[in-house]
Amino acid sequence: MRELSQEELRSCCASTTWMAAVAARQPYADLTALVAAGEAAIAALDWPDVEEALAAHPQIGERAAADQAATDREAAWSRAEQSGTAGAAQTVLDAITRGNAVYEQRFGHVYLVRATGRSAEEMLGLLLARLANDEETERKIVRAELAEIVRLRLETAVTGG
Repeated sequence: MRELSQEELRSCCASTTWMAAVAARQPYADLTALVAAGEAAIAALDWPDVEEALAAHPQIGERAAADQAATDREAAWSRAEQSGTAGAAQTVLDAITRGNAVYEQRFGHVYLVRATGRSAEEMLGLLLARLANDEETERKIVRAELAEIVRLRLETAVTGG
């Protein structure tokens, strides 16, 4: 399997520590080995490294801005991942916007959820439910959601999908 460039790795996860850990073990025998390494690297991240990765993600319902550190590839992936918000009712989008603000105030970072395959209504329901979490529980969920997003992005990077 070909090695992924720093730009490709950054598009999958913007944590510098994660990128270094995954890059250091290249080349990988196959996608399964790459995904396993990516998951292990996420599990090993300190919380500030997770926050670095979170900073590259737009809010649910918001498009990746041109002035973000996101690459064009990452912005395109984000738009595709959040396609479930495209046809949502304005009331749902407004509720997500309000929920995002409450979430960020409560936890100090963007609400992260694997948006791929989820409707805006489902993402809103998850957001509202997660507002009741304590910080430790929420951090575990965030790390798991990040791992899912990174897995999907690694698969896309390798397969070109």
